Amino acid sequence: MRPIKMVDLGLERTFLGPRLEAALQEVLEHTQYIKGPEVSRFAEELGAYLGGVEVVPCANGTDALQLALMALDLKPGDGVIVPAFTYVATAEVAALLRLNVYWVDVSLDHFNLLPEQLEAAWRPEVKAIVPVHLFGQAAPMQGILSFAQEKHLYVIEDAAQALGASYIFPDGRTQKLGTLGDIGCTSFFPSKNLGCYGDGGAIFTRDPARAKRLARIANHGQDTLYEFAEVGVNSRLDSLQAAILRLKLPYLDAFNERRRAVADMYDSYFAGIAALQTPIRISWSTHIFHQYTLRVLDGRRDALRAYLHEKGIPAMVYYPKPLHLQPAYFRPEYPAGSFPNAERLAKEVISLPMHPFLSEDQIAYIAETVRAFFR
Repeated sequence: MRPIKMVDLGLERTFLGPRLEAALQEVLEHTQYIKGPEVSRFAEELGAYLGGVEVVPCANGTDALQLALMALDLKPGDGVIVPAFTYVATAEVAALLRLNVYWVDVSLDHFNLLPEQLEAAWRPEVKAIVPVHLFGQAAPMQGILSFAQEKHLYVIEDAAQALGASYIFPDGRTQKLGTLGDIGCTSFFPSKNLGCYGDGGAIFTRDPARAKRLARIANHGQDTLYEFAEVGVNSRLDSLQAAILRLKLPYLDAFNERRRAVADMYDSYFAGIAALQTPIRISWSTHIFHQYTLRVLDGRRDALRAYLHEKGIPAMVYYPKPLHLQPAYFRPEYPAGSFPNAERLAKEVISLPMHPFLSEDQIAYIAETVRAFFR
């Protein structure tokens, strides 16, 4: 059996085969490594995939979030509401721009921001909410959008872990995540469902004027060469990475479907293990399983992780400490106990290997090893 990895980019490379070399060779021949034609073509193709939105490529997902905040003219002292249980980038960019971060708790079932917590987090200086579509499915966007409309707030979707998933409205309509709020952001980090072979990111909007401004800010604040309309940054997706993403985008739905099949197999193995909560599929979203994340309910999460590693199975904890308790973000008004769900999840969650190229014998070995731990 092939060694098990959390994400097997080697097998993906084998799958892409000569098509990958051809895509890269084309860039090497035209030598437009920055702002080559692959970048604009990828933006157009991803925009079409997402239902006809404007896409502004950038250097990484963290930059995407920062560019979104800058384009909305948030100023030092303005407030942003962020879930306490997520990766640091969601809050980091707000802190870098000297914005005030206000936390909200998350669901023990779907791990996403709870709309009913928004009122307690709101302050007059709050200008935006940044919901995170964690682990591959949607935050409860109807409640979030309703609150934002009531309070006149921007909504910036962090869709870095959910590109390709869809929100399902009560009437059955669907819409791709990242396109419901004012701005959507994603990452193309190699382990993402759509990942490049370096760093990359993108921003989505339905507003052409906003897209133009986002592109300007990402290009040092210039519309034309050496004419700087505003203070910007240098954040670009390079041509080689865009070529890889163009090659992989047509496979995104098929790869996500395979991830769902892997998750279903895991679920069947873990049925009846009282100490495990398998991932909840919520009614308002498809799930693309960026991560297959279990909750270990008997207090033995760390012991399980150590046991799996002994058996040659990588397992990760996303995330071992909620953001309001991190030293860089700790404030006295948010002591331990402020967000009990986030704090509990940090002690319970564990993510198993998840990618489209897991074989059935690998899945069986992983699952039977987990089962053996709980016997």
